[in-house]
Amino acid sequence: MDERDAQRDAFEQAAIESERYVLRLYVTGLTPRSARAVKNLQAICDERLAGRYDLEVIDIYQQRVLTRGEQIIAAPTLIKKLPLPMRRIIGDLSNRERVLIGLDLILTPDQAHGKQT
Repeated sequence: MDERDAQRDAFEQAAIESERYVLRLYVTGLTPRSARAVKNLQAICDERLAGRYDLEVIDIYQQRVLTRGEQIIAAPTLIKKLPLPMRRIIGDLSNRERVLIGLDLILTPDQAHGKQT
């Protein structure tokens, strides 16, 4: 990696660290899978986004009106509203690397080398 690449990487990391995240996690009641998703996401947010995120946990059984327009087809579903681009991650969020990539908190190898995926 040359100096220019290192500077670009440092700039991109600084931009990632300054953005505010708006997240919505759709769950189905107090099921073990929903509880795991909340716990896994909370751990990631506390570690990587401390003080820079808003998280709304929505029980689709209790607040069905809030799911309208979101096209929730499975739960748990995490939607990253901001920063753009919006992303969806389905599951209990136990695959930490997949969640970090989905939240744009780490780059895939192709992204790191400037390739389009």
